[in-house]
Amino acid sequence: MKGFKDFVMRGNLVELAVAFVIAGAFGEVVKKMVDVIMGIVGKAGDQPDFNAWKPAGLPVGAFITALIAFLVLAAVVYFFVVKPYEAAKARLFPAETDADTQDPNTELLKEIRDSLRARPNL
Repeated sequence: MKGFKDFVMRGNLVELAVAFVIAGAFGEVVKKMVDVIMGIVGKAGDQPDFNAWKPAGLPVGAFITALIAFLVLAAVVYFFVVKPYEAAKARLFPAETDADTQDPNTELLKEIRDSLRARPNL
C-alpha cells in the first residue's frame, strides 16, 4: 500500500492530473471560440452550417464544415496560445548566444576534432 501511495503522491502524477483538468476546461473555451468564429464564417456564406450543403447531390458540406472548424481551431490555438507563449518565453528566458558564454568543453572538443582531421591516415 505504501508503494501505491508513493506512486500517487509523486509530483509528476499530480502535475499531470492538473494538466488534464486544465486542458479539459481550456478545450471548452477554445471550442466556444471556434463556434463563434464558425458562426461568423457561416453568416458570411449566408449559411451558418454547411452540413446540409450537397452540390450535385454530393454530401461535401460536412467535410467543409469540419475543415473550416479545424482551420479556425488551429488559428485560435496558434494566435492565442502558441504566439503569446513564445513571446513570454523569449522575454523571460532569453537565449544565451554570446561566444563568451559558450561551454569551454565545446572549444576543447573542436580543437581535438581539428587535430584529428590534420593527422595523416594510418
